[in-house]
Amino acid sequence: MNELFGTLPDGTPVHRWTLERGGVRVRVLSYGGIVQSVEVPDGAGRTVGVALGFPDLDGYLAHPEPYLGAVIGRYANRIAGGRFSLDGRTYALARNNGPNSLHGGERGFDKRVWEVTPVPYGVRLSRVSPHGEEGFPGRLEVTVTYTLDASGALRIAYEAVTDAPTVVNLTSHAYWNLSGSGDAGGHELRLAASRYTPVDADLIPAGAPADVTGSRFDFRTARKTGSGYDHNFVLDKGVTGTAEEVAELYDPASGRTLTVATTEPGLQVFTADTLSGPLGPGAGIALETQHFPDSPNRPDFPSTVLRPGEVFRSETVYGFGARGR
Repeated sequence: MNELFGTLPDGTPVHRWTLERGGVRVRVLSYGGIVQSVEVPDGAGRTVGVALGFPDLDGYLAHPEPYLGAVIGRYANRIAGGRFSLDGRTYALARNNGPNSLHGGERGFDKRVWEVTPVPYGVRLSRVSPHGEEGFPGRLEVTVTYTLDASGALRIAYEAVTDAPTVVNLTSHAYWNLSGSGDAGGHELRLAASRYTPVDADLIPAGAPADVTGSRFDFRTARKTGSGYDHNFVLDKGVTGTAEEVAELYDPASGRTLTVATTEPGLQVFTADTLSGPLGPGAGIALETQHFPDSPNRPDFPSTVLRPGEVFRSETVYGFGARGR
């Protein structure tokens, strides 16, 4: 189902698409590719919204910083100093996070209107990012496809091609609260990650990935998330051709579970301690599948370089369930 959701200040219409399957309802906006809502049942059939979102377009325009539910690009997470070198040339990017570039710059993919085409059990979003947009080289053609499978799992498939060497790192910035309201800090998280990337004061990776053993970053056995996380975890599986399960989030209050499967080598856990306005700190947890922060400046990290003739592909699947209480 497609409906008008609002109009941007320049008169551009924004539409909302509703997907339903397997007892799950997902609403997606053409603005920012935003997942506005995800409604799922618990074991007793009680349905609530488990993804943070605003009820109207004005909310997203007034509060852009949390990137609620949006497609993030061209580069998810941070690039140190807002610059990187590729094939002997240095590119200067928009600096929108202190000295660094964050989530694609001042006007990343989260603030663009996408073309939307229906596909079986979902929608395909597409746009062309022109050469030089936010400082990134190459004309990048991007598609992001949202589909629901028979069980109600939300599958997000990303593809991109370029006409010049560039860097690409795409993710979804959905925030999850499996209770539907309140503080998500009591959720329990399990991660298949034996290492994480320590960061400096600007949240740029510092040094080599570190072992999580004996630290507050050890989620190999499920435990409460609490607060104080905005860190990339190095997934044990690395880059894979098909999505593999790497995480489970569990809400003891409702019994709802969220599993995350991905082809990506990293996962950013953000406990949203800085959320403000109508939401408030800790209202949700973002689990952003990704390549590592600052990879264009770190040859020791998995590469994010995309060249002409290559196809960037990435897939993440969010599965929903419930345990008995």
